Amino acid sequence: MRLHEMLPQECQRARTENWPLFLPVGTIEYHGEHLPLGVDGIAVIKALDRIEEKHKCIVAPALWYGVSSYAVAGPEKGTIDVNADHFEKHVYDVLGGFFENGFRNIFIVIHHQFEEGSYMPTTLACKKAAMMLTMETLERERGRAWWGDSRMANYYEDMDTSSNPFNWVRVIPLMSPDIQHQMGYDHAGKLETSLMLAALPECVVMDRLAGDGLWFTKEANEASAAHGEETFEMIVDYLIRAVWPQK
Repeated sequence: MRLHEMLPQECQRARTENWPLFLPVGTIEYHGEHLPLGVDGIAVIKALDRIEEKHKCIVAPALWYGVSSYAVAGPEKGTIDVNADHFEKHVYDVLGGFFENGFRNIFIVIHHQFEEGSYMPTTLACKKAAMMLTMETLERERGRAWWGDSRMANYYEDMDTSSNPFNWVRVIPLMSPDIQHQMGYDHAGKLETSLMLAALPECVVMDRLAGDGLWFTKEANEASAAHGEETFEMIVDYLIRAVWPQK
């Protein structure tokens, strides 16, 4: 279900049953002359829409204004960059709201600059916000020396389970490294163009590739909706197994 469309009693049920809550994170960034500025966020949202149809979960409104940087292009091309520290604070506040509501099974899903599972500014901001909030919440709710308490005796055995408080918020890439290797990973090239052809074809204008002079879009002519659809199917399967390991 979409968080902003839920009734209060539906939200209460989701909390009680510990449904996963997905928080998509995107950027507004130049993706060549042929693709929309919101490629990174659109790809995450479209994948989560498919998961929402299959499993009980909540999809929160996206945080669109991630840390894009001007590495690809400046603001004259539509990119909107934000300060990483300010973005981290915003993520912290949003996650804090989820915590106050009782959610403890949160997945932040990012596509922007997450190749090979690396940590770039947007991902680092989300990870730091999540860890700081978790540590502060644990100390406030359980007191100092909470980890050393006998109630945590099974900590190492439970590291991969929901009993581990450091799994209350997990920051994960939209595409696993295996998918990236198999299907390719790029910026506005074959892969991202294919994803948009599958997800939002009305926003893709392939004719604008001709003569754009950009090295990173050279393989975009090889893109197809079929390649994008195959990638989305792999993404959905990977995310389901990451969130619901028993599925």
